[in-house]
Amino acid sequence: MSGADELDEALALANDRLPKAGSRRQPAVGDDGLLPGWLTAGGDGGGGADVSGGAGRGDAPPPVAAVTAPSGDPGDDEELLPDWVHAPARTGPARTAPDPAAEPPAPGDELVPDWLHAPARTAPAPADQAAPEAPTPTVAPPDRHGGTDWREARRTAGRAASSGTPVTLPCDEALGHVLAAPVEALTDLPPFDTSAMDGWAVSGPGPWDLAAPDGSAAPAAPATPEAPADPAAQEAPTPTAAAARGIVAGQDAPAPLSDGHAVRIATGARVPRGATAVLRSERAREAGTRLRLAPDAPRGGAGQGTDIRPRGQECRSGDRLLASGAVVTPAVLGLVAAAGYDRLTVVPRPRVEVLVLGEELLYEGRPRDGRIRDALGPMIGPWLAALGADVVATRRLGDDAEALHGALAGTDADLVVTTGGTAAGPLDHVRPTLRRLDARLLVDGVEVRPGHPMLLADLGARHLVGLPGNPLAAVSGLLTLAGPLIRALAGRPAPAPVRAPLTAAVAGHPRDTRLVPVEYAGDGAGAVPLHYTGPAMLRGIASASHLAVVPPGGAAAGTPVQLLELPW
Repeated sequence: MSGADELDEALALANDRLPKAGSRRQPAVGDDGLLPGWLTAGGDGGGGADVSGGAGRGDAPPPVAAVTAPSGDPGDDEELLPDWVHAPARTGPARTAPDPAAEPPAPGDELVPDWLHAPARTAPAPADQAAPEAPTPTVAPPDRHGGTDWREARRTAGRAASSGTPVTLPCDEALGHVLAAPVEALTDLPPFDTSAMDGWAVSGPGPWDLAAPDGSAAPAAPATPEAPADPAAQEAPTPTAAAARGIVAGQDAPAPLSDGHAVRIATGARVPRGATAVLRSERAREAGTRLRLAPDAPRGGAGQGTDIRPRGQECRSGDRLLASGAVVTPAVLGLVAAAGYDRLTVVPRPRVEVLVLGEELLYEGRPRDGRIRDALGPMIGPWLAALGADVVATRRLGDDAEALHGALAGTDADLVVTTGGTAAGPLDHVRPTLRRLDARLLVDGVEVRPGHPMLLADLGARHLVGLPGNPLAAVSGLLTLAGPLIRALAGRPAPAPVRAPLTAAVAGHPRDTRLVPVEYAGDGAGAVPLHYTGPAMLRGIASASHLAVVPPGGAAAGTPVQLLELPW
């Protein structure tokens, strides 16, 4: 493991041990033994920062110091250690670094790299007491890799490509695409006056004489306890099926309704000319061939226009319904169908091929024999689809350099996404293969944790995004490079920026941006940092709604940070 990877693991471990607001899991007594010294502060008496790596396993955890870099330049004896590991000193009697001859750390302390146990900057010692000189660390800090600034890397990815030539697709094939042209209504909606309720179309104020759908007088309805028979209608014939059914949806041009008459009507049916309202069934009382308002009907229950959806209520023919650039969702498909469309002109979704690299991966069953399950193959394809791509294939190539070269040289996809192989080890073949193909590296490493070895390359007719092999590092690459690039290829708009305050402090990297899984409900309660955020872990991101963008040096509780929304 490189020094850089050690730092990623240590930062994740430190965050896991920090108390999280809204989290059920709080550090247990003695858990501070797993925290680097720069994240632990002195005791209640206000002493200097404790750099021993934690209190005794039976002690209560000390309060956490603010995760900020102190001002001023480091002393000569601190040149090997970045400023950010020094916790701000508290006033009061100084406490010194531990004696190297002291008893070894408790089990679990070895999970924190030695270079994080640094000499603390302490408060001045009393005049009659000289503070002993802290030892200089013997282990160097992590390697200083190069790379593109995280925000600049995202901008580069978003400018690397443009959308393809628009295509016209049947509506049932357009889901998930982006409209390449505005959608205008081809008809009024609704196209005619329709009934909003089951009941009676009535003309004028009641009571009303019942009419059949053809406009003739309706036969009397049979008597019921609620509506006794009208003596004047005792000789009326039995209602016909058509009269009982009334006007139904789909029936064209019902007969006009005369003033003082009523006809039964169904929801969605065309309202006859001359009708002034629809009287709901529950507000009406039928008595023979007469219809009246029920005694408990609300005032105005049959007033002008009641429960009639007028023609053009939603839109008029020619109205713009959707702008170019709108994503075709299921609701959009319903709207355009109602407006008369059978086909839509859209931006084609980019075709993406996923290449999973690594001989250590298993594709079924439990991890065994030093090999692990492939977590990226099942995850990357659906993630890319959620971003707006069509995944045409997911191929598993192991660590075969020639297979990788053949796959890249022969693909016709718009974008290739590789997992693993982006570092500089003997089995990391992505960069050498790109050199063989004369590819142009647009982004070669990014100043972000996790995921700094990610890359973006231009292969001429297509692009390649190289994701690191660690799962959370790969997620970082998806949101940093793949997301902006796919939006550009698919013509999708960038999501609206979201910012929220952190509910708890988050440890930072000295130079790089950190992407940390959080839960954020958008209710003003703030973003809750989650545990299990090491570069090889997915447990945190599986429960997350966003990734918080933590600046170099970390962020204290209450600090507003940018949030990257996950694409679901």
